[in-house]
Amino acid sequence: MDMKLAGRTALVTGGSQGIGFAIARMLAAEGCHLHLVARSGGDLEAARTRLREVADIDVHVHAIDLSQRGRVEELAARAPDVDILVNNAGSIPRGSIEEIDEDTWRQAWDLKVFGYINMCRAYYRSMKARRSGVIVNILGNGGERVDAGYIAGAAGNASLMAFTRALGGNSPVDGVRVVGVNPGPVATERLVRLMQKEAGTRLGDPGRWKELAASFPFGRAATVDEIAATVVLLASDLSSYTSGTIVTIDGGMAHRGSLI
Repeated sequence: MDMKLAGRTALVTGGSQGIGFAIARMLAAEGCHLHLVARSGGDLEAARTRLREVADIDVHVHAIDLSQRGRVEELAARAPDVDILVNNAGSIPRGSIEEIDEDTWRQAWDLKVFGYINMCRAYYRSMKARRSGVIVNILGNGGERVDAGYIAGAAGNASLMAFTRALGGNSPVDGVRVVGVNPGPVATERLVRLMQKEAGTRLGDPGRWKELAASFPFGRAATVDEIAATVVLLASDLSSYTSGTIVTIDGGMAHRGSLI
């Protein structure tokens, strides 16, 4: 299906691997020019090489730590003309309130929670001036099915859900759409490594990691392409009446009576 995105420019944070790279790859296939942001310059260069094999597009990379004050404004000055902003950078560690100390909590929120808010603040301004643009925030279903063992992530994702709904509820008056996506478990490189480690501990064989997903919906984690396809659809004009909403992609996990 032609999403009619050819020639537009998208900025994807956390775009060098995992969900972010899958989103960038699908946007590239639709003919979008790209700005990718991540901390590692090496990972970004590798991603740029792979994306240029997908389509004849411009790919700009920015090795920036968005948790640091002032870096969002620096990025916005370097890449001001963006039609689509995908906020995807940052992960919040698991742990109870006793296990997550203040420094860990603040560092995680500086990148994901305040990073998203600051990126929206910077790019919403220019989108409003043009009266066009789409912001997609990649959140997480931990903000819906709250867990004391993931308390910093639950609180952070729930906060970003409220932020996305509040901003997106009013943004149509400025010609801008703001939406969110809540993935459940996704088979990224990071998740696979964690599950392999757990399988080695529990089952004595890292190669049996897929067995640990037996309790997931459909007996597996989502693929990165399943998340990316939804993001690209939401970013396109085919979803031009969608704003202020959150799309959850977790196989129904957030609404199950039990995860076991």
